[in-house]
Amino acid sequence: MNTSPDFGGVPRTSLDGAVRTTDEVLDGVDLTGRTALVTGATSGLGAETARALAAAGATVVLAARDFDAAVSRACWIRKLHPKADLDVIGLDLTDLKSVRAAAGILAFRRSGLDLLINNAGVMYTPLTRTARGLEIQFATNHLGHFLLTTELLPLLAATGARTGIPARVITLSSDAHRGYPIDLDDLQFFQRPYDKFAAYAQSKAANVLMTVELQRRMADAPVAAYAVHPGIAITGLARFMSRDDFDRMRQLTVRIPGRLANPKSLEQAASTSVWAATAMELDRHRGAYLADCGIGKAAGHAADPETAHELWELSTRLVAQR
Repeated sequence: MNTSPDFGGVPRTSLDGAVRTTDEVLDGVDLTGRTALVTGATSGLGAETARALAAAGATVVLAARDFDAAVSRACWIRKLHPKADLDVIGLDLTDLKSVRAAAGILAFRRSGLDLLINNAGVMYTPLTRTARGLEIQFATNHLGHFLLTTELLPLLAATGARTGIPARVITLSSDAHRGYPIDLDDLQFFQRPYDKFAAYAQSKAANVLMTVELQRRMADAPVAAYAVHPGIAITGLARFMSRDDFDRMRQLTVRIPGRLANPKSLEQAASTSVWAATAMELDRHRGAYLADCGIGKAAGHAADPETAHELWELSTRLVAQR
């Protein structure tokens, strides 16, 4: 058996997909000495991801807009795992000042940062705009994470160089990205009629495109990027959905029988995120789109290098606006 120190020295070569749970993925993995930041860690997949990584020995920073809720979640994790090493930080992804402030605080962590899990998100919201006029799904799911990632890249690269183990950036996307390509000419729905499904799909395509361009830029750096499709699970993300919305979702997934009838548990849905964070064999597949604890394939429009570069440049201009 390969006993290299990478991610606990446990080769992960036989994961079996959609039914795998977080604890099964991390069975035998020792993450002691490694630090992970999980956004949207107060509930759903983020909370389960944070719990699982902490249970495996990682120092986990729970980042959330609701600071008190993050503290409560940290207390809940510590009750389950008394030795859990946890920290909490406030982070509002729709407020770029908040993102920069959080990144600035994290930069002073002496332990560095090994894992950035861009997990937080919103889904199928009514048309809502941030104080800067940005459509809320694009602002939360992509732009806030884009700024957080770029601000933390020096810390991630320095940590990877110091430890000899590439730091990883895991960004949660969704197979919903397949339905609608990103519209770089009207990201904020100023010209076209707002469609909550198109807006969500666009933001999830942006997650994949960011991963593609990030990996290109980090080709010679000790940083690896991955996009993750967690699968369908019942979480608070569905709180904005009406009965008509669920009917439309069924229409969009009609080619995949049973997709909606058999949702994953939280432990199963979060498993690909922790696999992306720890599987040693993924070092050979940097920039990959992952699903069901395996290598997947994103839609062509979300994997196009030119579009990825254009989105990166546009996102850079958007976050530079004060």
